[in-house]
Amino acid sequence: MGQVKCIGILTSGGDAPGMNAAIRAVTRSAIYNGLQVKGIYRGYKGLITDEIVEFKSQNVSNIIQLGGTILKTARSKEFLTPEGRQTAYETMKRHGIDALVVIGGDGSLTGARVFAQEFNIPCVGLPGTIDNDLYGTDTTIGYDTALNTILDAVDKIRDTATSHERLFFIEVMGRDAGFLALNGAIASGAEAAIIPEFSTEVDQLEEFIKSGFRKSKNSSIVIVAESELTGGAMHYAERVKNEYPEYDVRVSILGHLQRGGSPTAHDRILASRLGAAAIDAIMEDQRNVMIGIENDQIVYVPFSKAIKNDKPINKELVNVLRQLSI
Repeated sequence: MGQVKCIGILTSGGDAPGMNAAIRAVTRSAIYNGLQVKGIYRGYKGLITDEIVEFKSQNVSNIIQLGGTILKTARSKEFLTPEGRQTAYETMKRHGIDALVVIGGDGSLTGARVFAQEFNIPCVGLPGTIDNDLYGTDTTIGYDTALNTILDAVDKIRDTATSHERLFFIEVMGRDAGFLALNGAIASGAEAAIIPEFSTEVDQLEEFIKSGFRKSKNSSIVIVAESELTGGAMHYAERVKNEYPEYDVRVSILGHLQRGGSPTAHDRILASRLGAAAIDAIMEDQRNVMIGIENDQIVYVPFSKAIKNDKPINKELVNVLRQLSI
């Protein structure tokens, strides 16, 4: 394992339920393997401003059930500069940190990759994002919880949609990925999902209207992925008002409530497995890899692949939704 004796752990980017379970797993697995652990507060910003505390096993007691991240998260413009990264490196060395575990999404892993290359530091990433948009892993920490939060919200909205015979456009997160929207639509029995992956192929609204969705139903729910490519729920609601004024349209934007909440059992187990595997990777002298899970097996994915490659949507799921929404 080389000379790694002390690891630093940070969370970066948007928070995701299960990040605390990952922090707990990394900390305790490291201690179990004889390593020292330092918690870095506020992501890369904390590396620059020296917000670093030694973590013992008790520091991560009673956090597995908590949403958010006890290490906090913040955006750091300074870390985007060579000078900022140099300061971060000097802070790291001053604390005796030999390797970094970074929990976050695409941007966080990009930062880790650049940092690792510039200073030859072992960096291991854990996919922590509700968007599920990282290549090389079947699922990401926080995705399952966010999906269940969407499900709960859509179930409630359907009650009022049915009562008033309305067409609801519900906007969900996902950045430029349609995983939450598509699987949320299947799980909630929605009539359609509008996702960025197909925004250039077809007019998704026209396809939905032409499918004759009102023949057998008096209310309908369409889940829209937030994205510049789709234009979001407001864009489609305005189109319906202008092009199909006979429909009574409403919009719900679920927003940040999708990020919060106690993680599901699935996310707690996933985060625990990935966190323990991160320490295994460091002990094996791995570097510049994201720990992923494929077919229920732990895999090491090079940062370059995880960041650069787009994760494909399963088109079979689109057909499932189309068939089941008649």
